[in-house]
Amino acid sequence: MYTLYGTQGTGSCIIEIALQRCGVEWRQVDACSWEDSAGSEALAQINPLKQIPTLQRPDGSVLTESAAILIHLGLQFPASELLPEEPAQVIRGLVYIAANCYSAIGIIDYPERWTDSADAQQHEQLISGTRRRLHGAWEVFADQFADQLVTSQQVPNALGIMAAAVSRWAGGREALQQSRPEFARVLAKVDVDPIVAPVFARHWPL
Repeated sequence: MYTLYGTQGTGSCIIEIALQRCGVEWRQVDACSWEDSAGSEALAQINPLKQIPTLQRPDGSVLTESAAILIHLGLQFPASELLPEEPAQVIRGLVYIAANCYSAIGIIDYPERWTDSADAQQHEQLISGTRRRLHGAWEVFADQFADQLVTSQQVPNALGIMAAAVSRWAGGREALQQSRPEFARVLAKVDVDPIVAPVFARHWPL
């Protein structure tokens, strides 16, 4: 059985959806780096950075990084169609989000980790500049990957799932609705997929 370490409103939703698509047995342990709990202590034992999502495979080995987990599941369970037969561009897109979007959101959420200054104004400047760069990165993503998010049957693949989730943070989706409305509509279609929608509703209840 797979064990997913994560918590509400985080990237663990991406892996929840992927595990459902793979049709495997799995359980979730509620854990995160910003709260002390039994789950967080267990997470620290297998991932010292306490990053979520973290996925423990049935053989006990550990996977971190959302993109890497999605690539593993897509390769391990090809019937899930998380990855296409020629996966290069989808893998490229997953790494793009991790490098350019996920990382920027970490700075926006925790500016104090990225500067020695305790000055609140400097933190706000860092947040503002990073948010601007993040929204620009989403525009580039939209221009290059718009046709890579779904299978030939219009089912979201790993890239579509990750893009739909991560674009919800730091105003990404709202910025895309203004600058790339057609792409925002593609993401909205991912949102309502029968497997995606209930997971998103649990993580981001209205």
